[in-house]
Order: sequence, then structure tokens, then C-alpha cells
Amino acid sequence: MSLLMTLFISYPNLAWFTCDLMFVPEGQQLGFFIFFICRFVYLLAVIDAVLHYNFYKLTSASLVQRIWPNVGFALAAFLLYEAVKFMLHLEFDMSLMIPTFQFFIIAVMSITIGYMAFLYTSRQEKEDELQQLRIESLRSRCSALMNQINPHFFFNSLNGISSLVRKKNESATIDYINELSDIFRYILQSENKGLVTLEEELDFMQAYAQVLQVRYANKLSFEIEVPEEVLQRKLPVLSLLPLLENITVHNIIDSEHHMTIQVGLTEQQELFVKNPVFPKTFEPETHGTGLKNLQKRFILLMDKELTVKQSENEYCVILSLA
Repeated sequence: MSLLMTLFISYPNLAWFTCDLMFVPEGQQLGFFIFFICRFVYLLAVIDAVLHYNFYKLTSASLVQRIWPNVGFALAAFLLYEAVKFMLHLEFDMSLMIPTFQFFIIAVMSITIGYMAFLYTSRQEKEDELQQLRIESLRSRCSALMNQINPHFFFNSLNGISSLVRKKNESATIDYINELSDIFRYILQSENKGLVTLEEELDFMQAYAQVLQVRYANKLSFEIEVPEEVLQRKLPVLSLLPLLENITVHNIIDSEHHMTIQVGLTEQQELFVKNPVFPKTFEPETHGTGLKNLQKRFILLMDKELTVKQSENEYCVILSLA
């Protein structure tokens, strides 16, 4: 920027260089050339210094308060230029008009560019602050939503343990608790995550499937058909947990109602979780937070919504992948 400004300000000298050289007395052409180069370097140094001062030292938001330092800087540089010319008896400048104009332009351009740079930097800082506030707000809202999931899952898990205890199945209860500990470990580690890979979610789903199979014996099964090439695509953490819980909470699962949960990809490369519908004869005890919670997290983290397709015999939830 300093070099471009120097070329712009020195344009009259550059344009009239050959013409000025014609008026230089014989034997002084070399001195004129050296003077021309030194003047260019001096202007470059002055402009670089004044821009550096405006960018890094002058932090005033007032345009008026920027005028006097820049005018004073340009005036001091002009007086030094003329003083050196006088002491060295240099008479190559035909008049004071061009040097005066050049240093005046330095003052005007440095004020303008410095103030524009200040406004741009201030705006950028405010945008960065707003973005940081948005991120913190997003994290807080996601954290609040995650805090809804944990106790909801915890109470459902306790119900599963109590059911096994009533059946006096000690081996199944121990297996259930062991698998449950692995699941809780994933849930606790997920609190600081937003999006995770589909592979992580499916690994969690398989662990949770073992817990469900302990609870329901051979009355529940999974069919997972997901191509390996999409396993690294992402979705909100713990997206599959509320879907699995909804299936077990709202449906009858027994020897007469075998539940098969299908997981795969649609033609649009979206994940679907599908199950047959065996509605309970009584209204299940649920707060209805699972699917609503997941919907909100998809909107927050991916700016997308879930798609729910329900018929008399089948229930399907479609999840977008990032």
C-alpha cells in the first residue's frame, strides 16, 4: 500500500521526468537522477511511517481527532524535506507547488485510509464478538437440550433394571448393568460434542441394542444396512437414542409382537430409522421430550428438520447427514 501510494503521489514527477531533465544544466544530470531517487525513497518512507502510525498507534474513533496528527506529521516531513534541500543547495524542484501538493495528499490519504481501516477493523471485531456470542448461545442451548436427554434415559434405564430384578434373572441383570455402564460412558463423553460421525452413533446403537435385547430377550432385533462410504458423515450426537426409546416406550414388544428396527439410507442419502407399529393399549408414561429435543438440536446444529412418516403399520424417522 505504501508503494502504491508513493507511485500515485510521485506521478507528476515520474510523468515529467524527461521534461525536467532537459532543463537541468550540463553536468548535473547524475545529481538530478540521484535526487529523484532519494525523493522517491523519502516519500515511500514517510508514507510507510504515517500508515503504520494510523494502523497501529492511532486508535481514536473520531475522524476530527485523526486530522491534526496526520497534518502535523505531513507538515513536519515537508519542512524536513525543504530544510535538507536548502542546506544541500538543491534547486532541482522548479517550484514549491508540487512538493506542497504531494505532502498535502499524503495527509489526506493517510487520514482517509487510516479511518477506513479503523472502521473495518472495528466492524470485524464486532462481527467476531457476535459470532462468538452465537457460538456460546448455541452451545448453551445444546447443553440444555442434552441435559434433558440424560435424566430421561437414566429413568428409563432404571425401569429396565427393576423389570429384570422382578424377574429374578441375575445373569441378565448383570449383563444389562455392564452394557449400561458403557452406554453412560458414551453419553457423558458426548456432552462436549455437537456433531459426531455416523459410525460413532451406530456403534452406540449396537451397544444399546444389546441392552434392549437383554431386556426383551428374542423379541427385538435390528437390521442395519449402512454403506461404509457414508460412515464418516455427521449428525448431532445421541440422535439415535431418543428414536430407540420412543420405539420401546410406545410399542408392545412381546412374543406376539416381534419388533424389528431397520436402519438404512434413503435414495437421497439420508438416514432412516423404521419400525412396525404395535401401539400399546394404554397411554405410556412419557413427557414427549425425546423427538422434540432431537428436532431442536437438528435445527440448531444443522439448520435442518427431521422428517417423520407414519402410517397405520409403520413409523419412520428420516435424519439428514452433514
